[in-house]
Amino acid sequence: MFNKQPASKQYLLAALFLCCFLLTGQTVPASQDEQLEESIALLERSSRAFSSVVKKAGPAVVYIGIEKTDNRFSGIGGEQTPYDFFNDPFFEHFFGKTPGQRTQPKHFKEHGAGSGFIISADGLILTNNHVVDGADSIKVRLADEREFMATVVGTDPQSDVALIRIKGKNLPFLNLGDSDKLEVGEWVIAIGSPFELSQTVTVGVVSAKGRSRMGINDYENFIQTDAAINPGNSGGPLLDIYGKVIGINTAIFSRSGGYMGIGFAIPVNMAKSIEKQLRQNGRVSRGWLGVMIQDVDENLAASFKLNKAEGILISEVTANSPADKAGFKRGDVILAQDGIRLSNVSDLRNRVAMTMPGSKVFFTLIRNGREKKIKVKIQEQPSELSRTKKIKRKQGTSLLSRMGLSLQELTQELARQFGYQQGQGVIIADVAADSPAARVGLQAGQLIEEVNRVRIHSMDELTREVKRTGKTHQVLLRVRAGEYSRYVVLRTE
Repeated sequence: MFNKQPASKQYLLAALFLCCFLLTGQTVPASQDEQLEESIALLERSSRAFSSVVKKAGPAVVYIGIEKTDNRFSGIGGEQTPYDFFNDPFFEHFFGKTPGQRTQPKHFKEHGAGSGFIISADGLILTNNHVVDGADSIKVRLADEREFMATVVGTDPQSDVALIRIKGKNLPFLNLGDSDKLEVGEWVIAIGSPFELSQTVTVGVVSAKGRSRMGINDYENFIQTDAAINPGNSGGPLLDIYGKVIGINTAIFSRSGGYMGIGFAIPVNMAKSIEKQLRQNGRVSRGWLGVMIQDVDENLAASFKLNKAEGILISEVTANSPADKAGFKRGDVILAQDGIRLSNVSDLRNRVAMTMPGSKVFFTLIRNGREKKIKVKIQEQPSELSRTKKIKRKQGTSLLSRMGLSLQELTQELARQFGYQQGQGVIIADVAADSPAARVGLQAGQLIEEVNRVRIHSMDELTREVKRTGKTHQVLLRVRAGEYSRYVVLRTE
């Protein structure tokens, strides 16, 4: 249909060549006539290539309209409805009942819209969970204006992926590509229904890969693109130049609610695994290792005698978890999973989550400066993982003020108040504003359990270990907040 080699570089060179003459008003020398014609031909081929992709993919991209019940004004939970004023006895005392007065409605209907794309000839459709979440009815409209009522096959709120189905035969569908092979700078095409404008097409490039910690989903590994994505694009496909889906358009970064050049798509390789489980089981089972982890910065690398800041530090191992049974220890630094180097906490989290429960996985880690391999049998993630308890602030005596900390012995009363055990460590009573301790995120109510990887149980033990830091003016702490702990490097001033 068209040249399958990426033409982005040639396209840009041709465009720059043309602009050079058009903007300066210069005449193209006769010797360059042929080059100009070739450049124009290249631009034309590139334009037609994008158009061909859209013509082929467009019929499989659908508009999704939903209707759901909104109980905010139904009187549920004691909330007042818009009609309560007219039914109020005080109002009726002066004016009586209004003739033909309506009874208050029990609920209201809310409408929403998004996009999706068909992935099988019999009507399976991938979209975002937030597009269909809570819907009482789902209507799907194809590019040829045919409409179908859809049913939910399964949803996964943690990744924001949903699988729905319409009843049809020989429907147009899109092939799923390989998002792992996608490179930053490659051309991509977004198709969807922004502001309910169906079959809207935008073109851009991949701006970045592996975006995480955006606070959008629990599991994030977004493709970032500058292809225009607006409200209503959610659930639509992000295509490569071959017309294959490499992502599900999900969110935008915007201060105005509209396009600002930054959009995010779920990589299709992540969606493939989720879609398979939703189709087979209607739910997603995620792998679970059972560790609390954090990224390794330069300070932690130096404290743990690592050659460079890399890997993921284990700050806590859950009792009776797969990690505990396999022999993981607090202070281990994980480098790789099944030989694949891990870049950060999100990378490890996503890979473990996408591992089928019951699978055996090999981890490469560093323990006490030596590399080690551990085999783990991944278990299914518990349905309800424990959450960090809210810690109250409490004032105390001043100690180690050069770090910005006020510490206090963990008395029986304090231990009971904060959910610890007496002798478990030393409690932080206060943190000075804009101090080294504040800058690493320490807060009142947290518990110091280790100093320079030495277990401490009292103020005397903590003071002794801090003094051993000597002239380094740096200390490594393991600090607990509720049920979870983490390592921090604290530099004195």
